[in-house]
Amino acid sequence: MLLSADSVFLLFIYVIYRDNVIKYKMSFESVRRNAMNKIQMTTPLVEMDGDEMTRILWQIIKDELLIPFIDLKTEYYDLGLKHRDETDDQVTRDASEATKKYGVAVKCATITPNAARVEEYDLKEMWKSPNGTIRAILDGTVFRTPIVVKGIDPVVKCWKKPITIARHAYGDVYKNVELQVPKAGKVKLTYTSDDGTVTRSVLVHSFDGPGVVQGQHNVDASITSFAKSCFEFALSEKKDLWFSSKDTISKIYDHRFKDIFADLYENEYKERFEAAGITYFYTLIDDAVARIMKSEGGFIWACKNYDGDVMSDMISSAFGSLAMMTSVLVSPHGYFEYEAAHGTVQRHYYKHLKGEETSTNSVATIFAWTGALRKRGELDELPGLIAFAEKLEEATIETIESGKMTGDLALITTLENPVKLNSADFIKAIRTVLEEKLAE
Repeated sequence: MLLSADSVFLLFIYVIYRDNVIKYKMSFESVRRNAMNKIQMTTPLVEMDGDEMTRILWQIIKDELLIPFIDLKTEYYDLGLKHRDETDDQVTRDASEATKKYGVAVKCATITPNAARVEEYDLKEMWKSPNGTIRAILDGTVFRTPIVVKGIDPVVKCWKKPITIARHAYGDVYKNVELQVPKAGKVKLTYTSDDGTVTRSVLVHSFDGPGVVQGQHNVDASITSFAKSCFEFALSEKKDLWFSSKDTISKIYDHRFKDIFADLYENEYKERFEAAGITYFYTLIDDAVARIMKSEGGFIWACKNYDGDVMSDMISSAFGSLAMMTSVLVSPHGYFEYEAAHGTVQRHYYKHLKGEETSTNSVATIFAWTGALRKRGELDELPGLIAFAEKLEEATIETIESGKMTGDLALITTLENPVKLNSADFIKAIRTVLEEKLAE
């Protein structure tokens, strides 16, 4: 039977319509199936975005390593310096309160502005460290651990296992008050109780000319939280705990730290430590340094605020790179905040703005995400999310051990003929290994 021209035209239109319906239906099914195959989350993470080059890496990590595989749920807060300035730093406080609500946060590196940054970003004022604000609100202790990979050997040859630094995150020099003394005179330290019934005063120094003076403080509640966080973390990691201060010189201030640790251990943790087969050890800070330089590692070293700040950089550098060090803020109230131990990689960001290629190490930032995802999985009882975090960490380490790495690692690796990759290609190389591991 011959069809009219109109019938042929209508048939042609129908065939096109049918094929497109089938095509789009298949496309929709593919999208739905991919969404269903993603690893599910129930409770969101608190996501704190940051500044400069780490902000660039943050988005690439999400696009390449997380969103394709996870039904990623986050409550987003922009802690970039401009937005902190626009909100008078309220966004940092809001993100901290959200962490209390959801329990787990992941944070990108952020700028703590100095005078030059105030001018560069045209800021209203020199805002405080967002990390300091978060630590104060969450009442947490910072634990920093090197990421160990084959081919990146510690400078200290006897170190075989990671050394975790536990840094008290409150008070001391970071909340000090300072005074420049203009001429001869006396400086006294005076305490007066709120009800006015007790007043004590000690002479700090009798100056015979210009000088400087500084006052520091800490509080029993924060020291106790610090100690509890350290003991609990040691039990969870099944690692020995060391604590060091200088109580022989600071017979009241540092001795108070020593006493609080000792009392808690004897009254609450000694039996638990013995049952777990781990130990608690106190020594002077200088003795601790001497012992650590001859140890194999594999323990947690608790330090006061300034000591922890300095020693964490020493440990990270000796193990290879600050970009290969994890950082987690642990609160005794059950809050966790994960981030990289390093800063915003300013120099690479300026190169990026010029359109130049960078080779920025993203490992610590990746491990901030995996740490947060693993903890979210543990709290929500999601074994698939825990397994994904572990596979992503394995893929990252295996990529480096296969010889593919960023420029900072290529300079120090003992592997032969390493392949130096740019910032984005390194993350894409990790994705290739991750996809293989997920397909197994």
